Amino acid sequence: MSGARQLPLTFTHDPASGLEDFMPAESNEDALAWLKRWPDWPAPVLVLYGPKGAGKSHLAAIWAAGSRALTLDRQGLGDTLDLDASRCYLVDPAEPVVDEIALLQLYNRLREDGGHLLLTARRPVAKWTIDLPDLRSRLAAAPSIAIGAPDDQLLAALLLKLFDDRQLKVPEPVIRYLLTHMERSFEAAHGLVATLDHLSLTRQRPITVPLARIALDRSMGRDAERADDRQS
Repeated sequence: MSGARQLPLTFTHDPASGLEDFMPAESNEDALAWLKRWPDWPAPVLVLYGPKGAGKSHLAAIWAAGSRALTLDRQGLGDTLDLDASRCYLVDPAEPVVDEIALLQLYNRLREDGGHLLLTARRPVAKWTIDLPDLRSRLAAAPSIAIGAPDDQLLAALLLKLFDDRQLKVPEPVIRYLLTHMERSFEAAHGLVATLDHLSLTRQRPITVPLARIALDRSMGRDAERADDRQS
């Protein structure tokens, strides 16, 4: 693994979300392949699900840019009757389903007119609460693609990307330490990077292994800091 790069100082940290910024890995290769397969989907709807911070929104944004999809709010699907059903749409996130009738109507119109809809969620459709049998059966029959748990290589790449998004210089030993001790999840990576960014700013200290230890203590509910951490 190469060391983190020094980036120019800035006051914002807009996440990079283009295709060139996406990190292919075994856990997301199926999802990426299905999105690249568009418009040759076997159904008008594709469901992409996985844990928080797994990259669903990143992948959805890549697909939306390529397909020129319009992003819809699940709270306002009842206002979609006048939409052009021959184009593409994204609902991110789609669960919980707020208006089942509106979603069913949109599905049927897209099927008739050749449009497509990408839905993202944390859970597979089988675990959604859907009362309308027709909607439940249609979504159950749609391709449903999971993003799996990350391996060490992907977690390391994600940590580096998240730090780079915030334009933070982080030594390689910090990445190694986090990988050894952190919870194995995308959500944990996002939370640790945010905590380290905050600690670095408020304490006016560079991001080091001792600071990473404090961030991990906080993430695990351990509020007491070691004396050597306070002195580092």
